[in-house]
Amino acid sequence: MTFMKLTASAAAIIAVSATASFAREQIQVAGSSTVLPYAAIVAEAFGENFDFPTPVVESGGSSAGLKRFCEGVGEGTIDIANASRAMKDSERTECIFNGVEEIVEVRIGYDGIVFASDINGNSFEFQPRDWYLGLSAQIVVDGALVDNPYTMWNEVNPDLPAQEIQAFIPGTKHGTREVFEDKVILAGCETIGDYDVYLAAAEGDTDKARGKAAEKACIALRTDGRSVDIDGDYTETLARIVSTPHGIGIFGLAFYENNTSLLQVAPMGGIVPSTESIATGEYPVSRPLYFYIKAAHIDVIPGLKEYAEFFVSDEIAGPDGPLAEYGLVSDPELADTQSAVSAAGQ
Repeated sequence: MTFMKLTASAAAIIAVSATASFAREQIQVAGSSTVLPYAAIVAEAFGENFDFPTPVVESGGSSAGLKRFCEGVGEGTIDIANASRAMKDSERTECIFNGVEEIVEVRIGYDGIVFASDINGNSFEFQPRDWYLGLSAQIVVDGALVDNPYTMWNEVNPDLPAQEIQAFIPGTKHGTREVFEDKVILAGCETIGDYDVYLAAAEGDTDKARGKAAEKACIALRTDGRSVDIDGDYTETLARIVSTPHGIGIFGLAFYENNTSLLQVAPMGGIVPSTESIATGEYPVSRPLYFYIKAAHIDVIPGLKEYAEFFVSDEIAGPDGPLAEYGLVSDPELADTQSAVSAAGQ
């Protein structure tokens, strides 16, 4: 967990001062659909065990939640943004521009991104290269870029079933999408050597600029219907799998584990996703989960600090707590997070 102090403008100081007249008494939370079920569990337990109203927790995706978080301070803005990725520098810049002076970053634990399909369908064992070749807009054939010609998974990899390529992936507003692009699509692009071809053809004044251009080319996905963006939460992805049994969806581990009667999961890189394989770092597609607190609201919105402390307590976020039961991999540095949250706002 980190505590970020950002320089405030005079306007921001005025805005923070205005928060003293807040009328709102209910904590407002929005953001990641991956963090949503954990936050909902905590919010309900918080409302039952404390003399504060139950926080309102909304979804919408990490990017959307952080955008709302950075709109400013005051009663009309949210107090906490949930995120399945770390806040970007550009988002911090937007926050400071709008007067969000101090931000408390809280890492709550770890989650895996899993690849699951209909329980009664074919079984898969994937490598990142399979997803790159299956979903990339273009691939390199004999040194030349061509539009992706593949329509069946066994065309991508003869060891995969002869099943039509149909993938339901998180939309671009979800933090899960960025992790998928980086740890699966880009990793596959690099593994088979296509990244080097893109890099050689990239334009830019610096090596960094050319590298960024090559990465962007690697993660550009096909738009012919084989890859479908899901802007809603995992329940929408599940509904697509139910209605399209040959489809494969991307989910958080916890969601999959709570829907094993409908879904089967595919190993990635030879590793089956589980809380154990994520905790040890063996499973290759995992990520930390966060929430961000608007420090200017801590002494103004009743129960805000208490909610944050409750969220990261051993009883809730520890290895024997309800979040672990739902699928969260407990953070081995949870004690440090607890200390930092307790010091926030002082």
